[in-house]
Amino acid sequence: MSVQQGALSQLRPVPVPRYEPVKPAAATEQGAADAGQDSNKFYDPLGPNFGNLQKIDEASAGLPLDKRGKIDWMTALRSGAIKPRSDLYGTKGPDVLNLDIILKNTKEMPYVKFPHSSHTEWLTCSNCHDKIFVPKAGANPITMTKIFQGEYCGVCHGRVAFATVYSCERCHSVLHGDGKAWW
Repeated sequence: MSVQQGALSQLRPVPVPRYEPVKPAAATEQGAADAGQDSNKFYDPLGPNFGNLQKIDEASAGLPLDKRGKIDWMTALRSGAIKPRSDLYGTKGPDVLNLDIILKNTKEMPYVKFPHSSHTEWLTCSNCHDKIFVPKAGANPITMTKIFQGEYCGVCHGRVAFATVYSCERCHSVLHGDGKAWW
């Protein structure tokens, strides 16, 4: 057996997390900790550096919460509670794109407003284009089913950013003609 084969035999399989609908947490300090409670599914507690990882309750202490008790990342960013870096040393600022996209294929739901500025305040275009979204109108057959399955917006929303479940109004925010808001 070669050294490489011996090293491979030492690897432990890592479980792949399944998507489960997110349930709203109470709007309390504990809500911040709950925002990432399933993050332990991604780490190997038997790994040699597991103890060095920052715990979610430590990392999220004091961050602002939304009405569902989850971390409100945009309020945290705009208040200065977090300061994402555009490069390793934090020497350049973000390249913010101030462009809103209105998605109208929403049936009776209000249209979806996608604000590029909220996303490019801490992500570069290459985070999403061309891997997650094709930058061409009509080229992305986005559905809520696909989002819930972790595709398109669901790559982040539901795991890292606010959960789409129970947060319809955060995206479906542009009313049709004489439509009425339910929120």
